[in-house]
This record gives sequence, structure tokens and C-alpha cells, in this order.
Amino acid sequence: MNKIRVLLTGGGGMVGLNLLEHPDIGEFEVLAPRSSELDLRDFAAIRSYLTKHAPDMVIHAAGKVGGIQANIREPVGFLLENLDMGRNIVWAARQAGVKRLINLGSSCMYPRNHSEPLGEEMVLKGELEPTNEGYALAKVVTARLCEYISREDAGYQYKTLIPCNLYGRHDKFDPAHSHLIPAIIHKVSLAKSTGQSLVEIWGDGMARREFMFAGDLADALVKSIREFDSLPMLMNVGLGHDHTINEYYQVVAEVLGYDGDFTHNLSKPVGMARKLVNTERQLAWGWSAQHSLRKGVEKTCKYFMESLQ
Repeated sequence: MNKIRVLLTGGGGMVGLNLLEHPDIGEFEVLAPRSSELDLRDFAAIRSYLTKHAPDMVIHAAGKVGGIQANIREPVGFLLENLDMGRNIVWAARQAGVKRLINLGSSCMYPRNHSEPLGEEMVLKGELEPTNEGYALAKVVTARLCEYISREDAGYQYKTLIPCNLYGRHDKFDPAHSHLIPAIIHKVSLAKSTGQSLVEIWGDGMARREFMFAGDLADALVKSIREFDSLPMLMNVGLGHDHTINEYYQVVAEVLGYDGDFTHNLSKPVGMARKLVNTERQLAWGWSAQHSLRKGVEKTCKYFMESLQ
């Protein structure tokens, strides 16, 4: 029996690399061209690649990503690059006759300032978080394009998964580009190695965030390839529970053996007070994340320390 041929965009990013490391990825034939081989900003190049290689499925995991500092600093780039990549790969797949596509969205697509779990039906039901609005808009448009294509022709099943925040192996640890957990790992590791007695936390640390280990998302993607027909058209992928920013700092400090203290800078932006996805569809589909926060942080810290060698 022939293996399912999958075109994976973003194969050099955190999500893509974690998927390529999954122990069961050998069940599929995966094409994972880097940007030097396939520029997702070039529509004609994508269409030519798809025509040549004729994948059975596309997984769109590529994107310009970054934490709150990067999003505030570069809103134009986060909007345009993600919009161009999403539109190009989805529409080129449709023109090339690729029937199945999995698009990765983001929980940034949801309205700001909701304390209750965010259900899939809430996309475009309120104001977006200003600190990452450009990125969120691009993700919303790409998800809607997938929905419209499937609505016009049910023979094309273009589905969107909305992961919660991610961290893990192959993450970006540079504070200028990193998300919360890798930024914390970098800060706490530096404080320990230089003997700093205080680590600064932006805000009061009480904002809540849901962060899932990237290896768990890779596992959900493997199940999505295997069981594509039963996969909902739009589905959150997350933990269904969250932690305060202070708790993330505490766990990282425990794992790294840092015994200093923390100070809060109340003048810094913190983004949404809470962002937690509703996992009812995911659980009904039969999947849940396997890594606890402690276990995921341990693996991520190990990867970070090895990368410094």
C-alpha cells in the first residue's frame, strides 16, 4: 500500500521539526522543503511544486512567529508575511487539485479579554488583542479561505487546527523573538549562570496562559493525517487548563535549579489577561496532550542547554 504523501510547510520551524521527529512519522512520505527550495511568498513556485510532486495532503505549518515584543515591533511583517504564505499555499493547493489540507491557525484568532474557554465558534466574534493583531488577522483570513473553499466544493476538505500557545524542542530562545516559556528559560538560565539574585517578570505575573509542549501538537497532527475524515473542519488543540505567568517562572526555576527571587515590572505590557481554548471537540475526536508542564519544561530546558554546547 502506498504511503500518504504529505507536503509540510515550515519543516524547519518548531512545529515542523517536532512533527518530523515524531516516532510514527515514517508511516507517511513527507516532503518538507525549506524556504530556499520553496518560497511560500512566490505563488507560481508553489503551484509548480505542487503540480510536480502531487501530494495527497498539505499541512501548512509555516509562518513568521514571535512573542509579544516581536509582534509589537513588527506588525507589518507579521501581517503581510503570514497572509502571503497562507493565501498562496491554500489557493495553490486548490488550483493543483490537492483535496486535503490541514492549516494551522493560532489562538490569537480569538477575541481578547474572555475569561471563559474559547470555543471555535468565537472566531471573529470580538476585538482582537492589539499586541499581536497583525499576526491574528493573517491567521483568520487563511482559516476563512480554507472554509470558503470547502463550502464551494465539498470535494476539497481544507481544515484548520487552532493550537494554543506552544513551546518545546527547536523553540526560539532569543528574547527579541521568543514566546513566554523559552524567554523565561533564557532569562532564568542567564540569571543562574551570572549569579543574579533577581529576575524581572513583566506585569504582576497573574495573567494566565495555556502552553502545550510542541511534541504533543505533532502527535495530534499524526492522528490528523491518519484520521483525516473524522477531523472536524475547525478544531482547537490544547490542554484545556492554564497556569499563571508566575507559575511558569517558578517551574522553570525549579527545573534549572535557580534559587533567586523575582521582581515585577508593572510598567510592561502583558497582553490578554487569560487565553484558554475549549477542548471539547478535541476530546470528542479522541485526542489529548500527554506532557505535563513539568515534563515539557524539563525536555525544553534539556534541549536549550544542549544547544549551548
